[in-house]
Amino acid sequence: MYWLMKSEPNVYPFEKLVEDGRTYWDGVRNYEARNNLRAMKKGDLAFFYHSNIGKEIVGIMKVVGEAYPDPTAPGEDWSVVDVAPVVAMKKPVSLAMIKKDDALQTMALLRRSRLSVVPVTKEEFERILELGETKLPKR
Repeated sequence: MYWLMKSEPNVYPFEKLVEDGRTYWDGVRNYEARNNLRAMKKGDLAFFYHSNIGKEIVGIMKVVGEAYPDPTAPGEDWSVVDVAPVVAMKKPVSLAMIKKDDALQTMALLRRSRLSVVPVTKEEFERILELGETKLPKR
């Protein structure tokens, strides 16, 4: 499966994930987004989207650890997954570009814009790779 996960770049930018090499994706406080985290499987790929500032897909990461309790919310029913960077987008794909692309009009990013974690179809994933002039490294 494919996903899109949002982070404010002034809080945790893609460059920090690259520097860290791995992190857990915490702070999700919406039930639908939490359920999306819980649906993720090891090996799934996700776009890293800079929200609020930039509003663009800047990188690709991989789920390296499936859902477990969010350590920043003890005693509450929230989850995190572990992610690691795969590759930076050669050319960031902005929200404006996505909105203009006919092939991306049904993307969850547009339909469920308030969610911080949304699914992405295989076709949408491949189209965004094209727009970003980015190829996945050989696995």
